[in-house]
Amino acid sequence: MPSKLKKNTLSYRGCNYMKHRLLLSTLSGKPVTITNIRINHDEPGAKEHEVSLIRLLDKLTNGSQFELNDTGTVLSYTPGLLIGGELEHDCSLQRGIGYYLEAVMILAPFCKHPIDIKLRGVTNNTIDPSVDRIKSSGLPILKKFIIGDCDLDLTIKKRGALPKGGGEVHFKCPVNRGLRTIQFEKCGPVKEIRGVSCSMNVSPDIATRMYKAAKRVLNNFTNDVYLRTDGCQGKLGGNSPGYGISLTAVTTGVQGESKDIENKTRAYYTSEACCPPMDSNSISEEMTEIHRGGCIDSIFQPMTALFMALGQKNVSKVLSGPLTQSTIQFLRDLRDFMGVVFKLDPAKDPEDEDIVLEQVHLACMGIGYNNFSRRVL
Repeated sequence: MPSKLKKNTLSYRGCNYMKHRLLLSTLSGKPVTITNIRINHDEPGAKEHEVSLIRLLDKLTNGSQFELNDTGTVLSYTPGLLIGGELEHDCSLQRGIGYYLEAVMILAPFCKHPIDIKLRGVTNNTIDPSVDRIKSSGLPILKKFIIGDCDLDLTIKKRGALPKGGGEVHFKCPVNRGLRTIQFEKCGPVKEIRGVSCSMNVSPDIATRMYKAAKRVLNNFTNDVYLRTDGCQGKLGGNSPGYGISLTAVTTGVQGESKDIENKTRAYYTSEACCPPMDSNSISEEMTEIHRGGCIDSIFQPMTALFMALGQKNVSKVLSGPLTQSTIQFLRDLRDFMGVVFKLDPAKDPEDEDIVLEQVHLACMGIGYNNFSRRVL
């Protein structure tokens, strides 16, 4: 629990979950102070990727105030007004572009001007969601919440692997007046599997070998498998050699309804690997995400919970796989910043209600958060 300080400032200790707390502070307008940032480490204070995130938030907002003490162990943040617009940002190579793109996706619907941003850095690593995963599983979630026709677009211009990066993506998101409430507890069985096998400044044969190894495993589950290869050479392949694969399982949606309802109730699970061994066993391990079940990808549980809380003043319900530790802490922080409490119920087997499944039903009442930054005509 944070300690309440004067002037409605929330205080937290430690560097864990710093990104989510800065985003919640930006949306709620409540200042936050984070102390004891790696005070017991050999290199105390905020790291390069966290400073880069602070600079990105400064570009997205107007009037924000950031204060780091001399040792970098205390951060004070007073949020400003979300502006958006056409931006460029060079991400730290310590983290992937996905680390920063996720933050932009959360803030983009509430900016004054439509977001048109170029992010440069590492597109594929082992600790952050790749840009392919965000495009295949993250954007569909954002589209479910945005009201009206949305012109979301994520384009991968260049790919970049560790350690030197060199990748570039373009993300566009229109201004939105608010978020809708959703009922997303049924998504149907897995219908098809799509994916991309990419290589960066290495032999294109590597991408082909990953493609074939994945297809040998996936054809045991469904015949509707389509994987493509993306061999990037020269500047399009970034500054370091590397390769990776991203697999996305798409469900059928709720059958028997209109085509529009069927499309909106499809779930997308993505698993990925960066520089995996060239064998079938490694591909099998990537399908763990599908086994978790639910209607959303586990990486995007916090984003989904936030959009549920910010939605219209009605009840949103989502079926999720087992909650990650990051999501559990995010729900606590969401209560501190927004005052929203979720109801969590374990899912039960539809054929035998005495059997409790690993999935969780999430439900909350939206606060009716409006985009006060957008221009009113």
